[in-house]
Amino acid sequence: MLKTRSHREFWILALIALVVLGAGLGLRDPWPADEPRFALAAKQMVESGNWLFPHRGIELYSDKPPLFMWLQALFYSLTGNLRIAFLLPPLLASLGTLWCVYDLGRRLWTPRVGLYAAYALLFAFQFTYQSKKAQIDPLVVFWITLANYGLLRHVLARGGGPDWRMWALGWAAAGLGTITKGVGFIALLMLIPAGIASLRGWPDVRVHAGRAKFWLGPLAFVAAACVWLVPMLIAALGQASPEYQAYLDDILFKQTAKRYGASWDHAHPPWYFLTVMITAWLPTILVVPWAVKPWLRRLRRRDARYLLPLAWWLLVLVFFSFPTGKRDMYILPALPMLCLALAPLLAGILRRPWPRRLALACTALLAVVITGLALAMWFGHPSFEERLTVDRGFTDGARGLAATLLPIGVWGFLCLLWFGRRRPVIALVSTLAGLWVVVGLFVQPLLNDSSSARGLMQSVGQRIGPRAELGLVAWKEQNLLMADRPATNFGFKMPWGEQLEQGITWLAQKPESRYLLVQEPALTHCVDRKRAEFAGMSNRRRWWLVTQAAWIPGCELTRVESQGQVEERDED
Repeated sequence: MLKTRSHREFWILALIALVVLGAGLGLRDPWPADEPRFALAAKQMVESGNWLFPHRGIELYSDKPPLFMWLQALFYSLTGNLRIAFLLPPLLASLGTLWCVYDLGRRLWTPRVGLYAAYALLFAFQFTYQSKKAQIDPLVVFWITLANYGLLRHVLARGGGPDWRMWALGWAAAGLGTITKGVGFIALLMLIPAGIASLRGWPDVRVHAGRAKFWLGPLAFVAAACVWLVPMLIAALGQASPEYQAYLDDILFKQTAKRYGASWDHAHPPWYFLTVMITAWLPTILVVPWAVKPWLRRLRRRDARYLLPLAWWLLVLVFFSFPTGKRDMYILPALPMLCLALAPLLAGILRRPWPRRLALACTALLAVVITGLALAMWFGHPSFEERLTVDRGFTDGARGLAATLLPIGVWGFLCLLWFGRRRPVIALVSTLAGLWVVVGLFVQPLLNDSSSARGLMQSVGQRIGPRAELGLVAWKEQNLLMADRPATNFGFKMPWGEQLEQGITWLAQKPESRYLLVQEPALTHCVDRKRAEFAGMSNRRRWWLVTQAAWIPGCELTRVESQGQVEERDED
């Protein structure tokens, strides 16, 4: 495998990617907003044996299809360690995305172009950041990139096309992307510029729509989507419970077409994703201004290797810009194709003075900012440390956090001194690699107890003793996930007042051994706070332990208290 230079360079890339993206695996628990929700559903799948319908506590969870949670549950079954299992799917998906981009660059141009494409993607901030989080997006990006990989290898002659196996793979990957998160089908937008270029006689690009094998693609898409849809529909329609009917309506319509056509949250203007790309795709996006003219020259030469990824990138941008509701990670699937289109030009661009100066400036800025932040934490005003303790429940102190950040800044300065002006791009890449490794190995473990609710739930377990029973009211997924014992819950979407009423009834059945953990806004006038116990802070929320003795006898909740619920976004 290491006989040629290109092989050696590929395995160096693979090792660097594994270290950068995998640093910290097994050293932290799921963090809000999304990680505890998916990890909880996966854990409940394994414990209950019900893998077809994800649950959040006692309720069905219908916001997302279960494919990502299936993978987490699978790795949890294999490893028995949730800390490892919940992060393995995004890690493997991100490594797969990097391979797709590398192999496309290698096939369409040269192995060196494949390396440039992969490195540009690996060190783009949004890609690395999302790859180290256990959210659905890295898996969706992989399916979409794999779909693009298959389609490009089929329609481009320089990619080895026509290749009907790759054609079927591209459609199947789009189908799996769709049952991972509804937008997975956007990979098929690649066929629009491919079809137009084919009709206009561009060389080396053909869709081959007139052949019978064309229908292998749509059939592969349907077959992949049916892996989940068919058994889910059969099981749900066979249930007489209205809960399953509501599940079908939510997962098939509200969370897909309705969410796209009539978004109800995260409202942003149409140009929102332009700002996201300019900021979140640093430092890769910095070289785009120098790529515009070379792109135009190659498009005038009718080079479809540039047309297809660039046109698809623009189509994805337009697609996500129409709805009112937008989140920064929606545009992430477009990043790999941008890196692919940039890669053949990077060697020439990075020899120019200004891109090299920008790389040097970015490295210096990172080193100065991180070092300054660490020193400010170390020598700063005690009120900052107090805010960390009060708002986040972080008890290790600002100096502990500063001690983990300072080595990153020092590493940045060492990279500047070692590589300096001779290799400024290497200095920047090395600094970013050090940043992500230190964050994964030291910063995240330091913040874990306060960010994951582990610290709060361990403290609660010690206070109530090993034989007590715990119930949750106005809870978040991390509370149930991090509880040191099976905890009772009364629903997640149920109004908090109703949860509290049911919780008090539950307490009354065994008042000597049962406790409720209640989020502070859910405490009503019927709870005597002098007899309740403040449990602590976690994720900017205050929590209380309530016993039967804290409930004021004969008190009744008002209608507002009983039916009201504090609306919160799942952004912690």
